[in-house]
Amino acid sequence: MSGEQQGGQYVAYSFYKVDPAWRRLPVEERAAGKDAFAEVVESWAERLEVRAYSTAGVRPDCDFFLWKITERYLDLGELGAALNATPLAGWLETPYSYLATTKASQYSQARRPRKVVPRGHPYLVVYPFVKTRPWYALPLEDRQRAMNEHIEIGARYATIQNHTTYSFGIDDQEFMTAFECEEPSDFMHLMLTLRESEASRYTERDTPIFVGQALEIRAALDALDGAASRVEA
Repeated sequence: MSGEQQGGQYVAYSFYKVDPAWRRLPVEERAAGKDAFAEVVESWAERLEVRAYSTAGVRPDCDFFLWKITERYLDLGELGAALNATPLAGWLETPYSYLATTKASQYSQARRPRKVVPRGHPYLVVYPFVKTRPWYALPLEDRQRAMNEHIEIGARYATIQNHTTYSFGIDDQEFMTAFECEEPSDFMHLMLTLRESEASRYTERDTPIFVGQALEIRAALDALDGAASRVEA
């Protein structure tokens, strides 16, 4: 069927930042807008995998993001349109948005795309990734050796789950890398170790990097105006 992945998945990340003026609206109006947005996300969660992550207080350029996984490309546009119809959408910017798909890695024995299945860790680290062109000019055996080292290093960090997907020709980056972890500092140690690997020499870009805290969508939206932190007088 048109718009469906044959044995694979589409994976998308949408990042949102709220207009500060929204926080000056009456509490009731803000609450109604958040409810409408959350209801759309919750209803769509019955059709595809959609998870919310908060970046409130961490990055100045976004407040939360959605991780979406589906076999049907059209789901992404339809969900986006449904969210755009909510009152809160009029106060949201989308500074970043990324699209990728799954496929079998040429550096593993797998013949089918590895399915992206969120593990439910408390944090998700996401960033776009681009290799230099000289990487692709290397003989396959040289690239395989470098990737074997890369994979071996990753295996040392058993609490970190890698969800790498591919964006060649469908977005500005080559890969989308996403890592679920128990603590952001765990991922920092992994990346520091990978900096010394052979494959790291061929990194052209691996920013911006986002660290999101996994929350239910209503909790992520409440962080936009501190609703959960307010104490009734």
